[in-house]
Amino acid sequence: MELSNRTALITGATAGIGLACAEALHEAGMRLVLTGRRPERIAELKARLPGTVGLAGDITDPAMPQRLIDLALEHTGRCDVVLNNAGQMAGGTYDVIDIEAACAMVRINVEAAYRMAYTALRHFRQVGEGHLINTTSVLGTKVRKGAEAYCGTKFAIEALSEGLRQELVRTRIHVSCVQPGLTKTELARHAPVQPEQAQGVAHPLRAEDVARCVLFMLQQPEYVTIPQLLLLSTEQEV
Repeated sequence: MELSNRTALITGATAGIGLACAEALHEAGMRLVLTGRRPERIAELKARLPGTVGLAGDITDPAMPQRLIDLALEHTGRCDVVLNNAGQMAGGTYDVIDIEAACAMVRINVEAAYRMAYTALRHFRQVGEGHLINTTSVLGTKVRKGAEAYCGTKFAIEALSEGLRQELVRTRIHVSCVQPGLTKTELARHAPVQPEQAQGVAHPLRAEDVARCVLFMLQQPEYVTIPQLLLLSTEQEV
């Protein structure tokens, strides 16, 4: 895909992987439609990344996916890429996990992601092309004790993505998953012990590393598809 003057819609864009991808895609010449829950960060990104459109809000709102597509069309006339990135992490073994927090995570990581994926693909089908990239995780392919609730949400998106890819074979619509390993972001900021300390990883991935992989997927020739792209720190055992 020629990225210059194309439009990318990014959910969960106010921090971590979403923020790094916004910066990388803007540098590559793409116009951006960004969403996240923190309006002050959306405002900062609009000021820092010229031409960016932002909408602060709750991605679990059933109307939000279509509002974002409509916003992209209104301001840029197109929507070529959707990075389905918003996510949350809740963990713990069965006897201590906060069940309400786990269910809230499912609403964001699965329900909202499903809505965004289906809405994006219906738009792409109308215009004849597009690329949906879902942010999953190495834990969408492997299970770790105490993280099984989170793993389940990422396994769900992996299964959805593979089925959708098969549905769209021989079209100009691509469906991909980027599967980061341990990445230093705000996702686990409330954990009593940070994941890199718990796993003995002194050099976890950075959000910018994931953004480079997203850019790589988008820059392939039209006849090349990358269904999954897994990246890990060289220190991570999985």
